[in-house]
Amino acid sequence: MQLLNYITSHTDLPQQSVKNTLELLSEDCTIPFISRYRKERTGNLDEVQIGDIVKFKEQFEAIEKRKKTILKALEDQGVLTSELQEKITSTKDLTALEDLYLPYKKSRKTKAEKARQLGLEPLAKIIMSQNANDIESIAFRYVKGEIESEDDALEGARHIIAEWINERTDIRNNIRYQLERFAMISTKVVKAKENDENAQKFKDYFDWEESLSRIPSHRLLAILRAEKEGFVKVRISIDDDRALDKIEQRIIRSNNECADQIELAIKDAYKRLLLPSLSNEALQIAKEKADEAAITVFAKNLKQLLLGSPLGEKRVLAIDPGFRTGCKVVCLDAQGQLLYNETIYPHPPKNDSIGAMKKISSLADAYKIEAIAIGNGTASRETEALIRKIRFKNEIQVFVVSEAGASIYSASKIAREEFPNYDVTVRGAISIGRRLQDPLAELVKIDAKSIGVGQYQHDVDQTKLQKSLETVVENCVNAVGVNINTASKSLLSYVSGIGPKLAENVFNYRNDNGVFISRKDLKNVPRLGGKAFEQSAAFLRIKDAENPLDDSSVHPESYAIVTNMAKDMGQSVNALIGKPETLKSIELKKYCTDTVGLPTLEDILKELEKPGLDIREQAKVFAFNQNIKTINDLRGGQLLPGIVNNITNFGCFVDVGIKESGLIHVSNLSDSFVKDVNEHVHLHQQIIVQVLEVDLSRKRIQLKLHKKM
Repeated sequence: MQLLNYITSHTDLPQQSVKNTLELLSEDCTIPFISRYRKERTGNLDEVQIGDIVKFKEQFEAIEKRKKTILKALEDQGVLTSELQEKITSTKDLTALEDLYLPYKKSRKTKAEKARQLGLEPLAKIIMSQNANDIESIAFRYVKGEIESEDDALEGARHIIAEWINERTDIRNNIRYQLERFAMISTKVVKAKENDENAQKFKDYFDWEESLSRIPSHRLLAILRAEKEGFVKVRISIDDDRALDKIEQRIIRSNNECADQIELAIKDAYKRLLLPSLSNEALQIAKEKADEAAITVFAKNLKQLLLGSPLGEKRVLAIDPGFRTGCKVVCLDAQGQLLYNETIYPHPPKNDSIGAMKKISSLADAYKIEAIAIGNGTASRETEALIRKIRFKNEIQVFVVSEAGASIYSASKIAREEFPNYDVTVRGAISIGRRLQDPLAELVKIDAKSIGVGQYQHDVDQTKLQKSLETVVENCVNAVGVNINTASKSLLSYVSGIGPKLAENVFNYRNDNGVFISRKDLKNVPRLGGKAFEQSAAFLRIKDAENPLDDSSVHPESYAIVTNMAKDMGQSVNALIGKPETLKSIELKKYCTDTVGLPTLEDILKELEKPGLDIREQAKVFAFNQNIKTINDLRGGQLLPGIVNNITNFGCFVDVGIKESGLIHVSNLSDSFVKDVNEHVHLHQQIIVQVLEVDLSRKRIQLKLHKKM
């Protein structure tokens, strides 16, 4: 089985595109680089398709590695035949591979193994031949030592037969088929914990039954969490009679005493070996699918969050609101550097609202503040109301910013390195302000699982989750591009070809030598060689560079093409930039080579129209209903402005300006069938919702999408 054939059999991608992509990957090229700058070689594959190639490449390598381990183990046991070796080497999936290896596994002391040691395997073979009569007389011959009766002998033989049945691939696959098609998952509450306060959030699943193949991913993950926390017991079941009948049809071909013994062995094999093992396997497969669905939701949410609207390089006053401990206030320059910090106490118990308003007003004047960012946590609404009472000399936009993960950042090593002389409260306020200026640049410093846009993120496979989220962050960072002269080490580490160590080198070089004035300067960074330069240069931006292409996504390897285009037009490169009509008159085919084709040339022209253009929308001011301060203020039928703050497979959660987010169930997103929630709303979208129901005891709010703003 060849890698190329394996990947093409699992995707619809052209073989040549896969082959060339694999070659690029073997040359240590990154997914963002390949998808953006090697379109001719890949056949214009996008980052998702290249990601699929990487995924199936890893799957293939895992299978091949397992094959080698199994073949060596069989060889060491002296049981590897040419026929068995052929079966193993031709197998294409791990499940089939493990089934082939099952009879040869060195397992713990089993009932079958003990029966063999007592010399009962010949009796088992006689029974399986189904030709013998008076089986008890035959069994009597084996009564000796620990075998005290014919019944003991027959029981031991049945244990051996049960193991043979369990090891038959055709029988295992038939049970798998029935589990896949007909399995039911059911739950029963653990009576001793039924009234536990923490169990109430799982109350819906205290007595539940549903088809395993149809259960939504979020429900399965919720049930499994309830089981893990000890509140319910989970059972996977199929029609036992039908399953037993299918096994008997494959084995029993007589109507004598041997058949009676085999029937008993079949029941034992099914109940003790097959069903427990394969139902766990079926549940694990369902869990993996649920994980994949949840990870996909999280990845989509994270992408939308990271590509959230930036305010841009504006001077910001940020407030981390609070009651007793006061509101932490910081003033940031347009690049996010801290200029000033203070604490004000406008709310109870001090209630110094007048003093707080004067302080904010004076700071806004002193630092020429252009926008105010207020964290959306405790005392957020009260602080926002206070700020909106202030009459500033100049127009200042007021934004409410998500605090999710800010506390994680403020206590992190990254925050300590950035602001060693300030405590966590000041760092948290700085993070809030920077999130308004550039969400992507700030959020990359926080573990993605802590940002608060996941669906059961702590219950899914953490390795797969981490890998998926890192890919999302990398793709977002490289899609936007990075200002090399202002970027943090965290942001730089996600640039194609850079990584944490080189990011630190770039950061230190900038601190020691001043700002980069050309992309060529990158080559002076310690340990940043030719390959790293090739992979990273086009994703790094240099503002006000001598060469305007250094502030664009045009790759340095294509600078000569742009120079030739300008020369042929009788103009400078500067004169071409931002001139759509002039650019449209360029005959691209003239510049095609063996390695550069129309896809790359079209990308170059598009970039020259608006070099360095941010793909993100600009931040917009939003105001909640000022009359709604707690869940107690909500009434059925109310129409309220809200912001989508999380998306799941079963709907989306909306911030309406209070502590509790409301849920728009998938059925309330549209009057027609909703296949994908993301097709109807996106993260941080501003919408109008209608309140359907408020459950004060469970603090749950049911909403309906009224319209999009």
